[in-house]
Amino acid sequence: MASADLDLCYMTATEAISKFKTKEISPVDLMRAVIDRCEAVNPKVNALTYTFFERALDQAKKAEARYMKTDGRTRALEGIPTAIKDFHSVKGEITTLGSKIFANTRSDNTAPTIERLFRAGAIMHCRTTTPEFAHSGTTKSPLWGVTRNPWNLDYGPGGSSGGAGAAVAAGMTTIADGTDGGGSIRIPASACGLFGYKPPFGRNPLDREHPYEPILHYGPMTRSVADAALMQNVMSGPHEVDICSLRTRLRLPQAFEGIKGWKVALSMDLGYKEIDPEVEANTRQAVEVFESLGCSVEEVDLAWNYGVTDAWLAYWQGLFWAVAGELYPRWRYEMDPFVTSILEAGSRHDATRMYNVNTVRGEMYKTLAPVLSKFDILITPTLCVPAVKADHSEANPDFSINGKKVPAYLGWLQTYPFNLMSQCPVASVPSGTSKSGVPTGLQIIAKTYDDMSVFRAANAFEAARPWRGNRPNI
Repeated sequence: MASADLDLCYMTATEAISKFKTKEISPVDLMRAVIDRCEAVNPKVNALTYTFFERALDQAKKAEARYMKTDGRTRALEGIPTAIKDFHSVKGEITTLGSKIFANTRSDNTAPTIERLFRAGAIMHCRTTTPEFAHSGTTKSPLWGVTRNPWNLDYGPGGSSGGAGAAVAAGMTTIADGTDGGGSIRIPASACGLFGYKPPFGRNPLDREHPYEPILHYGPMTRSVADAALMQNVMSGPHEVDICSLRTRLRLPQAFEGIKGWKVALSMDLGYKEIDPEVEANTRQAVEVFESLGCSVEEVDLAWNYGVTDAWLAYWQGLFWAVAGELYPRWRYEMDPFVTSILEAGSRHDATRMYNVNTVRGEMYKTLAPVLSKFDILITPTLCVPAVKADHSEANPDFSINGKKVPAYLGWLQTYPFNLMSQCPVASVPSGTSKSGVPTGLQIIAKTYDDMSVFRAANAFEAARPWRGNRPNI
């Protein structure tokens, strides 16, 4: 691919829209470059399920015509190539959830946030891979196989929005959407060197398939903070199908104030995690960036423990059994074996076990609330390791970090506790690169429903430590 075309593939949505308006490039130019990139790179990373290239080009031509008019009536995401996770309903299209069960099932509705992206002019040219039922922090499924990290094909891109992360990182799309129930936006954002945002519960509407579900969040995956703000302004706000969606709509600016004088709390391990030395070193360097911006940084102890893991697992297992238990008798031998183990565990939970999750949430907030009251933001590594291998097994009894055995399913993640603390906005920003070539990430957490502080901090960090200059060599 010519270097000019590759530059198009790595352009941000904000930059592209600006150049569309000045006629320097057209939506057709961008879409053709992205499609060529998909065809060249996807055989290596396996990040896409279905593609809609001809239709997308037709839509790009219509977007081009809108930009050629002089009345200025273009929409917020007019002509932007957008990858949609193959876990999210799109009316009339096959939505597989990464499962053989739904290999030929067409959705009868479009998820509210996806509907809003389309209405804002975003063009879906592809669907992205997810593990079966979005169950994992790695992306592989019986239906679609293994998705790989474009920074190092031996590693995975994270999950469950792993196809989305790989697609953005590899230049196969300009923006992508994801869902985050235990870190499914932030895990691939970290492993793929992107900005990923888990909005607070209620900020973005849920889909019809998961009503009242507080740990699940739809959000953006982008190359820049400005692009995520652009997507958030489209996706957020009350929606008639989601009673939990907040009535007050927050609008994020495209330019943010600085953070000089802010107090920043650092928790390296949340009180109970093993952290890879490379991840810790990159996190310490991120601390220096915040200090250079005029912030004071203090290390804190959240005093959390593996009871947090148990609580999230109990909730996750119960949720799986509730939404997919009826499929178990027919499909158990054709599902990912780890999915069947989640379902089996969920079938054994009773109401008391599930409600006790709230008790753990209360105990967690007893130590988190004072930190968020004293400090402007909390930062922590997104993952305990840069990434796990592409064929990582969640059932591996010998998985270890720093020579210490940890759970192969959740032991390498620092994301899922903040799904239990679902009202807190959380972003992941790139913090550096590991020796393997795989990026590392930093989580930024703010007070409940304080999206603005997360974006201000992320924007300041991005300006001080620009990350877009690096591209995977693929």
